[in-house]
Amino acid sequence: MILLNGGSSSGKSSIARCLQDILPRPWLALSVDDFVDALPEAMRSSDEGIEFADDGAVNVGDQFRKLEVAWMAGVATMVREGAPVVMDDVFLGGADSQRRWREALDGLDVLWVGVRCDGAEAARRESARGDRTTGMAEQQAELVHRGVTYDLEVDSTHLSARECAEAIAAKLG
Repeated sequence: MILLNGGSSSGKSSIARCLQDILPRPWLALSVDDFVDALPEAMRSSDEGIEFADDGAVNVGDQFRKLEVAWMAGVATMVREGAPVVMDDVFLGGADSQRRWREALDGLDVLWVGVRCDGAEAARRESARGDRTTGMAEQQAELVHRGVTYDLEVDSTHLSARECAEAIAAKLG
């Protein structure tokens, strides 16, 4: 498993697609956005689910966390059953988020990759996308990396998604 962690608009999804193109066997690409999209609509604007504040802050509640544990266990099961997975996530809780993933992925080979992107560049990309709350990218640019340890870090500020994917593929060996 390859676990990509970075803030919104840092390029994780593009890197995951490039990894699918260059790795020698098929890899599934999953994202925290897949999990959020699978939530009932009522949980996408609820203090028990996930809330996107006007300033770009993201807050999650207890019900979100309970379902997230099941999501992580499901992803881990796919990997245990032989499906290679590139997971694109946003560690809003920094080291605590990584701890939850580590528990779910216990015993599995995981390449932990930090995807960094300068906050101003991420904000520019966020604006160009038009599908994110303004301020989210800049707020998350450093927040998601606090206390997190990686096997590899890539910086998509100046490297293309392909170049980042190539560095990750090289690390896999």
